[in-house]
Amino acid sequence: MKRHVFLGMSVVAATALMTVPVTAQELSPGLVPAMQRDLGLTEGQALHRIRQEAAIRAIDAERVAGAAYGGSWFDPAKGKLVIGVTDEKAASAVRAAGAEVARVSRTAAELDVAQGKVDAVARTRKAPDAVHSWHPDPRSGSVVVNVRAGVNTPEVDAFLAEARKAGPVTVRRTTAPQPKTYAAGTVGGDPYYVPVSGGYVRCSIGFSVHGGFVTAGHCAGAGANTQGWDWSAQGQFAGSSFPGNDYAFVRTGHGWWTVPVVLGWGAVSDVLVRGQWEAPVGSSICRSGSTTHWRCGQVLAKNETVNYGNGQLVHQLIKTSACAQGGDSGGSFVTGDQAQGMTSGGWGDCNSGGETWFQPLTEVLQVYGLQLHTA
Repeated sequence: MKRHVFLGMSVVAATALMTVPVTAQELSPGLVPAMQRDLGLTEGQALHRIRQEAAIRAIDAERVAGAAYGGSWFDPAKGKLVIGVTDEKAASAVRAAGAEVARVSRTAAELDVAQGKVDAVARTRKAPDAVHSWHPDPRSGSVVVNVRAGVNTPEVDAFLAEARKAGPVTVRRTTAPQPKTYAAGTVGGDPYYVPVSGGYVRCSIGFSVHGGFVTAGHCAGAGANTQGWDWSAQGQFAGSSFPGNDYAFVRTGHGWWTVPVVLGWGAVSDVLVRGQWEAPVGSSICRSGSTTHWRCGQVLAKNETVNYGNGQLVHQLIKTSACAQGGDSGGSFVTGDQAQGMTSGGWGDCNSGGETWFQPLTEVLQVYGLQLHTA
C-alpha cells in the first residue's frame, strides 16, 4: 500500500472562520512549541496570537475601505488588523468593522500599477542579479526595491533610474545573498522525485487536488514524470509555470490517494486544513517541507517580484521570515488551519536564518481548473 499525505482545502469566502482555539490541547500537538521556537514567543503568547489571527478573518478589508483601500496588515503588538485608507471618510467604517486605521498616501490599486511598471522595466531592461526583489509597501506608499549592499554598478544604477521613472520607489540595501529556488538532489525523507540526467531532483508536495497535487513550477516542466517517497511511479507534471510564476500540477496515478493534511514530520501532528483565508502581512505562518520539515515565521510582504538570477523573475510571491533549504520547494505554507501557498525559494538556511518566498495558492487552482480537497 502506498503511503502519501497531501494537503487540500476548498475555496471559501473571505469571511470564513475557524473555531478559535482556547488551549494548546485543542491545537495540533507541537504547533505552539514550533511557534515558540521560531517566533520567540511564550506558550501563552503563541496561543494569544492564534486567537487574534483567527478573529480578524471576519474582516473583509477591501470591502470595508472601498475605493480608499490602501492595503492591510496584522499588528502583533495590538493584536488587530490595520487597514490603510487614503480618505478619512472611510475610517469610520474600518473602525466599525473592528480594525485599526492607518492613513496612507496611495491606494493599493495605485501601488499595484506602480509594481506592474517596475515589472515592465525588468522585462525590457534585464534586472541585475544584485537587484533581489521588489514589492508594493502600503506603509511607505512606494514600491520597495531590495538591492545588495555595496553593489553600485552602472547596470544597477541604470535599472533603479528607470524604476524611479515608473513610479514611487524606495531602495533598501540588504546584506542577504542572492535568492535561490529550493529544489535539491536526492536525500531521505518523504518527498517526490523527478528523474533528470545524472540523477534526481527532489521537491516537496504542496496541496492535494482531485487527481493529484500542486507544487512548485521550477521543480520540473510539463511532461516530467515523478516518483514517490518509496521510489515507485507516482505521476506526471500535467502543467508547470516558471519563471514568471512558480506553480505546477502533478496528475497522480493509481494507488496514490489524497487527504486534507499538512505533514507535521513529528515536530507537530499532521495539520488538517479547513480553508483558504489569506493571511495579512504581519501574521504568523508555518511551512512543511521534506528537508527542514516544520518551520514558522511571519508574513513580511506581498506581491513581491523576486529575481532568482540569470533573468529568472517570479512575480506576486509572498515573503516570509520562515527558513527553508534545498528540497523544501513546493511544500505547504499554512496559517492556523488555512492554506496559503507553496514554497518557491529564498536565501539562508535553518541554521543561520533567512527568508523564504511562496507562490500563493489561488492562481494555480484557477489556471488549471483544480478542486482542492479539504477537511
